[in-house]
Formats: sequence, structure tokens, C-alpha cells
Amino acid sequence: MKQANAKVLIADDEQSITSGLGAILTDEGYAVEIAPDGQKALERLSEDRYGVVLADLKMPKLDGLALLRELQAKQIPTECIIITGQATVDSAVQAMQQGAYDYIEKPLNADKLNRLKALIPKAIDKFNVQQKNRELTSKLEGLTHYGELTGQSDAMREVYQVIDAVAPSSASVLILGESGTGKELVARAVHAKSDRAKGPFFALNCAALPKEILENELFGHEKGAFTGSVNEKPGAFEMASGGTIFLDEVAEMSPDIQVKILRALETRMVRRLGGKKEIQVDIRIVAATNKELQRAIADGELREDLYYRLAVVQIDLPPLRERSQDTKLLATEFLSRYAGQNGKQIGDFDSASWDWILSYHWPGNVRELKNAVERAVIMARGEQITANDIMPRHLRTTGDIPASVTIPVGASMSDARKQLVLRTFASTNGDAARTAKLLGVAVDEVRRDLLALVSENGAEESVVNGAAPASGVGRSTAAPKKPPIKKR
Repeated sequence: MKQANAKVLIADDEQSITSGLGAILTDEGYAVEIAPDGQKALERLSEDRYGVVLADLKMPKLDGLALLRELQAKQIPTECIIITGQATVDSAVQAMQQGAYDYIEKPLNADKLNRLKALIPKAIDKFNVQQKNRELTSKLEGLTHYGELTGQSDAMREVYQVIDAVAPSSASVLILGESGTGKELVARAVHAKSDRAKGPFFALNCAALPKEILENELFGHEKGAFTGSVNEKPGAFEMASGGTIFLDEVAEMSPDIQVKILRALETRMVRRLGGKKEIQVDIRIVAATNKELQRAIADGELREDLYYRLAVVQIDLPPLRERSQDTKLLATEFLSRYAGQNGKQIGDFDSASWDWILSYHWPGNVRELKNAVERAVIMARGEQITANDIMPRHLRTTGDIPASVTIPVGASMSDARKQLVLRTFASTNGDAARTAKLLGVAVDEVRRDLLALVSENGAEESVVNGAAPASGVGRSTAAPKKPPIKKR
């Protein structure tokens, strides 16, 4: 049966081979074209798409192995089957190493023709699969949005690719990521791209509900199951049948509820609280957690058997600091959204606010950025967002403490680090723990750097207690004294 992309190119200088083989493959339903030498074959392959090329090992201008090398060098997609009358083990190995799909010897008797007929559809299937992957990769490279997700970094493109691959299946999915990274948006994208897209999507935050309420929300109850249950109530498993349930912060569930979730996954049956009969459900579970998995399992917060059931496919959602190239895209989108919602004519961020947005660590990830932009839009008085609009009050600097750090060319890495620690420490009003969190280092490292400034540069003890020099690291004239280092 003729297949998609079933064009076959025969590259051989023997007319008896090309005409006879061409007639046979045409009868099989393939669109066949002929190239009399390797160079002509390369030109044809550069101009058009062929699922398979049948190339003679020995032919003028460009032999079969040289053609394979050119195809790889120019990244021309096709599957190549080498045909030769001079078969040797070495040439066979070379052909396969150069990327040949397979290798077949002349003369093409009945047995070999049957083998070739069996090889060609398999080679075309492989070509079609790889072609779809290439098209998907090309499409994702130009994406800035995927469902409700925003980002064009390599890390986010990897997330999009995994969603595209897993969504059509029935596999359970576990999403890992810090708070605020958008785990529910990933779950919604999995649902929207799946065959269940027309079915319901239920999201439950397992950390926000007490055990009894969570169990009731998941499984429902029968009339009279407990005081006040005057009517029966179906749970999320029943109401989401034919759709998807998203369990956020799944490691926060009590162990006995985890057992019930595990059983529901294994049997596709649930029982309401106070009920005697089991109810069949057709659901897909997408779960998420911001905890480190191995620690959660070791500490008994997440059952290991439930983890393996949930993590058939695992999606790792990167924090915003690891996809900083998406920060500007996200900030611009949030500005447009909230300016419109609040009826404000705000077109952009000023240069100082951009400097801060792009240098800030964003420990709260996309959620923190979104909230910061929304607050800035509300507080803004002009047509641009300023640094004072966007920066939280506890991060704003006053007096002689600048909002940014200028490192002179030629400064040592050690001095640059100490100046960055000092300025950030001053901006947090002497909060060493907050400084460490902003810089992504241990609090002991912050204290060590600050003490080094005192001992090495003769700075006053007030430096360690939160004051910043008026200019330069180690200058003895200090800014007004800040509160002492806060013990955390």
C-alpha cells in the first residue's frame, strides 16, 4: 500500500538496474525517479523530499559512501539503502556507520527483491516519524506561547516537547517545579492537547485542604455518611470521569489518602465516603509537587509505590532564574495584560526598572513576577513603569545605597563578589538570610564575605551590621547605621 512521502529515488549508472527496479517499485505504488550518478542524486535530494534513496555503492562522480557523507553534512533528510555488486564486510560496515538504513547485494534475484520490498516501507515509516519530529522541533523553535504557558528558552521548549509527546497518551504525569513556576498551566496544557480535552478538568490543591475535606472532595460521600451530609455528593474522581484530575502538592496528602489514590489508579474504581458500592471512573491523573522527590519519599511524605504510579512521565519545570531569557517576554506580557485591565496607558518599563527586573533572582518565580508587574501597574503614575513602581518596598534602597552595582573593569572576582554581597545586604536592611536568598548562596557565605570586608579593608563594624560605605568597598566613611544581622 502506498505510504505518505513514498517517493523513491534510484541512483545507479546501470540502466538495466534502474529501469527494471523502477518498474517493479512503480507497480508497488511508489513514485519513482532515476538519477544516473551520485552527483545527480545529490542534486535531486537537495531539491525535493524522498522517503528512500536506493544508491549504488560504485557509481560515477559520487559513489554511495560519498553520497551518504554529503547527505549527513548537508542534513538532507532521507533513508538510504545501499545496493552493490561488490559486497564486502568493510563496505557494509562503512555504509551503516555513515547512516545507511540497510545494505543489499546485487544481483537482485527474487529473494533479494522480496527483501528490498519489505525494507522500503519500514525505511519510509522511519523517515515519516523523523520528519514529524523535525517539523515539531521547527514549530517549537518559533513559539513564544504554548497554551497558557509563555517562554521561548531552550528549557521551556523541552517542556513543550514533552507535553506534545505525552498528551495523546493515557499515561499519568508528575510535574516537578518550585512554587510559582506554573505547574497547573502545564497540567492544563497536557489536558488540552489530549483526547480528553472536551472532558472536565478538576484541579485540587492538596496542601490547602484539611484531610477530611480533601478526602470528601476527591471521593464524595453518600447521604448520612457523617453529620450534616443530608444529600449524596459525587467526588472529583466521578465528576472528572472522561477528563483529567490535577493534584497539586500531592506530597502533602495524608498517607491513607495516598493509599486510596493508588488504588483508584490501579483499579479505576472509587468508593464514596459511607458508600458500599464501587464506582468505575475513567480519569487521567496529573500530579505536581515542589518537594525534592527522594527526600519526600525517604521522609515518608510520598509513598514510593504512588510515586511510580504517578511518574509514568515526569516533567521538570525550570525556575525562572534558569530561563532568564523568558523574563522580559513574561514581564512585557503581564504589563500589557494589567495595563488593559486597569485602564492605564502604560507602554513600557524604564531602563532602571528593566535593569532590576533582569538582574533580580525572582525566588517566587513567574508568580512573583506577575504580582510585581500587576502592583507596579496599579502604583504607576506615568506612562512608564519605574524602578520604585516595580521593586517591593523591602528591596528598595535609600540614601547612598545604589539600586545597582557597578564593577570596574579589572576588578578581581573576589572584590566583585564582596561588593555585590555588601550592596545587596544593605538593600535588605541588614537581613543576612534575605541577602543569601536573593543571591542564591548560603547565609554563612554572606556573613563570611561581610566579615572579610571588616578585616581586610578596615571597614567599620557597622558594615557587617548592615551599613554600606558611601562609595567603594571598604571605605571608612559609612552610611547611616542599619539594624544588626538578623538571626534566622
